Amino acid sequence: MDKIVELIKQDPLRTEALYYVSLLGLPQCYIAAGFVRNLVWDALHDFKSPSPLNDIDVIYFDPEELNLNAYLDYEAELNECMPDLNWQVRNQAKMHKRNNDKPYQSTIDAMSYWPEKETAVAVRQIGQDQYECIAAFGFESLFNYCITYNAKRPREIFEDRVNSKQWLVKWPTLKVV
Repeated sequence: MDKIVELIKQDPLRTEALYYVSLLGLPQCYIAAGFVRNLVWDALHDFKSPSPLNDIDVIYFDPEELNLNAYLDYEAELNECMPDLNWQVRNQAKMHKRNNDKPYQSTIDAMSYWPEKETAVAVRQIGQDQYECIAAFGFESLFNYCITYNAKRPREIFEDRVNSKQWLVKWPTLKVV
């Protein structure tokens, strides 16, 4: 999505984070969730500076990975590069076990199980100043000020996230769908 790439390129913290994540060389590897979602919502609300990020969700898909703690090594590597960020690295090929789902087939398939559709967006650096965006449910609702429940998860989880993260307070023109 061109608009997201345009916003990313204007954000030095995000471009630096994407650069370091790309150096990991992990398969189907993206930075997802609030990293993209919050950037779009900030732009829609004409915020002059970006909202602080609670964490940086790095997702990848490697069904052949044997080391169950490999994510800790990746987080440590990223912490050396950008220690002020809270890195959360997860292999989506393993996350179905934690979530009691059928095995995921790809990064985007795993994202299709996330509680709200606008969070299921991700971006990665694919070359010098080049980025690729993916979204499990498309980009339209993200740009239409929506927070949309994903029926693959219990409604209570969705409602708890909307309330605990205070999205409607931070971005007051959003609407729950």
